Order: sequence, then structure tokens, then C-alpha cells
Amino acid sequence: MINEKLLLERITNGDTSAFRQLVEYNHKKVIHICLSYVGNTTDAEDIAQEVFIEMYRSIKNFRSESSISTWLYRLSVNKSLDFIRQSKRQKRGSGKVNPMEKSEIERLNISNKQMASDSIEEEERKKVLYQAIDKLPHRQKEALLLSQIKELKQQEVADTMNTTVSSVESLLVRAKRKLKELLINQKEEIF
Repeated sequence: MINEKLLLERITNGDTSAFRQLVEYNHKKVIHICLSYVGNTTDAEDIAQEVFIEMYRSIKNFRSESSISTWLYRLSVNKSLDFIRQSKRQKRGSGKVNPMEKSEIERLNISNKQMASDSIEEEERKKVLYQAIDKLPHRQKEALLLSQIKELKQQEVADTMNTTVSSVESLLVRAKRKLKELLINQKEEIF
């Protein structure tokens, strides 16, 4: 665990090794957040670079009202959403991006001992789940991803989303209800 206050002080005093340490400590987390939004490792890495560049440019303006990690989560989400908006503008009319690309990380976690049919079924379930998550309203999707996929505590989700814990709870209840409805409808369409 790093001491964020000390690290921040060193960075604002021009210590580039402290900034490098902060980047190394948070790099995987930032990429994982970006990947959950954009679904492509290369794009997630590019966005992560933008996140750290933005952080470096504005770190002197950082107010310690929240933790650096919360600030990085917020930057990561915002940069990812900017990327998605920009991609949609460029791809307008060219069809929808396949949400299954989001499972790149999960594919790496499949055990070699699993049968091929198990792997296919698991991939299909993930595909259906990510398609349903993609259909959620933006704030519900964000709360769900941060809470369930990133496993942040509700206070951290609230800080990241600039809202209250009760609002996060409400978003999660509605997201889960909507997700259940979408998955039931999807299952009915298949059968």
C-alpha cells in the first residue's frame, strides 16, 4: 500500500519517480476499468495512457476531498466514455461493435481442464450478460460495473460517480431489476 498524501506531495514538488510509482501502482486497475467499457485491450491501454497524461497535467489542481484512486477511477470512466462517444461518431451507420470483445480477459481465465463445450457455454453466457449490460441506462451501467465488476465499496462508487451512497443503492437496485428483465427477454427470444 502506498501513502497517497506523501506521494502526491512528492509529485507536486516535481518528483517524476513518485509519479512513475503512482502510475505503476495503478496501471492495471486503470486498464481494467477502461477495458470493461471499451472491450478491447489495445484501446484500453491507449485510454489508460490518456488518463495518466490528464492526471499529470492536472495533479496540482487535485483537492484531497477524495482519494487519488477515486479520482483515477473517475478519469478512467470519463476517458472511456469519451472514447466510446468518439467511436460511435466515427462508426455511425457502420453497425454495432460486438460486445463480446469485452471478454478478452475472461477468456484468459478459462482453465485448461474445462471441456470445450463448457468453455463455449461460459463464453455464450458472458456474451449474453455483456449484451444486456450494454443496454442498461448509462448511470445504472456505471454503478453496476464499478460495484459488481470492479468490486468497489458503495462509498467508493458514490465518490467515483459524484453522488450519494443512497443514490448508488437505488441505481444498483434498478440496474439489477432491468438486467434481470433484459436477460429473461433475451432467453424468451432464444426459445
